[in-house]
Amino acid sequence: MSSPKYLTGDKAAINEFIDKFDTFLFDCDGVLWSGDHVFDGVIDTIQMLHEKGKRTVFVTNNSTKSRQDYLKKLTALNIPATVEDVFGSAYSSAIYISRVLKQASQPKPKVFVIGEAGIETELASENVDFLGGTDPALRRDITPEDFKALADGTGLDPDVGLVLCGLDFHINYLKLSTAFAYLRTGATFMATNTDSTLPMNHSFFPGAGSVSSIPLANMVGGGKMPVACGKPSQAMMDAVEGKFQLDRARTCMVGDRLETDIKFGIDGRLGGTLAVLTGVMKKHDFEKEDAVTRPAFYVDKVSDLGVATD
Repeated sequence: MSSPKYLTGDKAAINEFIDKFDTFLFDCDGVLWSGDHVFDGVIDTIQMLHEKGKRTVFVTNNSTKSRQDYLKKLTALNIPATVEDVFGSAYSSAIYISRVLKQASQPKPKVFVIGEAGIETELASENVDFLGGTDPALRRDITPEDFKALADGTGLDPDVGLVLCGLDFHINYLKLSTAFAYLRTGATFMATNTDSTLPMNHSFFPGAGSVSSIPLANMVGGGKMPVACGKPSQAMMDAVEGKFQLDRARTCMVGDRLETDIKFGIDGRLGGTLAVLTGVMKKHDFEKEDAVTRPAFYVDKVSDLGVATD
């Protein structure tokens, strides 16, 4: 496995790198921003890529926001984008459920959601029935009556055939118990993503995998993991390719995580992968001798690409 090429400060190498690609897939948290702080130079760099005729697509595993929500954030941060440039794990999950599983004749079409409004919005956009999610009735302590109803099935909706887990800021024992009850009855197990952490405000917090899908996988046992629709899932890559009609050989994935962003690009046989060091990933992570995943290129920060010239 070859060593990644360091581009920061090398104008000729950066120009050559950018010329290789027509499309750049950008992760967001830890790459373009942290919390509500956009990293210096990001806006100018995205604008430069557009001026060079490059397409930029924002591919995020954060399921708490819909595409419209992400567009509002991008616009508020003055990052040039349209709603068609956003592809999140909530949207990817909705597409998978409505188009792939529907074609496979999923017998019970309703979805029990662990997650925030972003998932609900994208499921609704694909006309997928759901319950759970942000329902206030589930934001409380579990009661003896709940235990009984979940145990005997009277507290379950008979039309639920799928459990979809995402990042839930109001996770609790009642939600996990309800999801587990549906899984025990044979519901399909899905996750928007299985990220262990969420980069926010220059620090890290529990991610979707840590608060919902991985705990549930431990309960189910037998090594059963959810079908994940976020990076590095190739279900997501296929959906991105189908939507944007991109040429994989002329596409580069830009991210801050080896196990999600960089693996996503490598497994998807993209023409390149670019690591940035403003988020989860550090240089020693991919320089270790036993590193399983390595990017093709790396920079200190996205704005290092901004030195490119015509």
